[in-house]
Amino acid sequence: MQLDVVNAQNEKVGSLDLKDEVFGGRPRLDLVWEAVVQQNASERRGTHATKNRALVSGSGRKPWRQKGTGRARVGETRNPLWRKGGTVFGPQPRDYAYKLPRKMTRGALREALAQKMRDGAVIVVDRLAIEETKTKAAVALLTQLGLTPGAGKTLLIDVQPDGALALGARNLPGVRLLSARTVTARDVMDTTRVVASQAALERLQEVLGS
Repeated sequence: MQLDVVNAQNEKVGSLDLKDEVFGGRPRLDLVWEAVVQQNASERRGTHATKNRALVSGSGRKPWRQKGTGRARVGETRNPLWRKGGTVFGPQPRDYAYKLPRKMTRGALREALAQKMRDGAVIVVDRLAIEETKTKAAVALLTQLGLTPGAGKTLLIDVQPDGALALGARNLPGVRLLSARTVTARDVMDTTRVVASQAALERLQEVLGS
């Protein structure tokens, strides 16, 4: 697979060869699904809670004697069968996070990038940076690349994100700037276009192919 490399003016300045054994072959979208579910679960707050019979207000005294009244036996007013009683087996605060094997996580990112490449949604630039720390400069860069901030989501990937670009693009709706070290499969799939520097893709190919 070969992708064109453009500059900030969207002019072709070279090409990048990608290994078929890394980004080619039959897509494994099941890996992407597993990684997205894991990341979503890890970000759940898990603060839901219901009151059991030990937490609801009410007396612990037996309302009436066990036998002889003709009524059903009951031990306390906090009985789960009664109105305003405790909840049985209700949700309690818990941690939903779990880990996936590193090979699965990397494989999911590899398949997500490969799918975006098949869809023609990846733009490779020789240098992902701006000269001025201004939102206007970030908008100008994206516009030159044929992207419109606010029209869909755009993911920018670099080995070491440019500080000026990070500050200039942080207020743009739908635009995210991540390093190649922290990007995940969910980040790639939850975007319309991916703009990556040549160094970032080369680094990702090296890591994901190992």
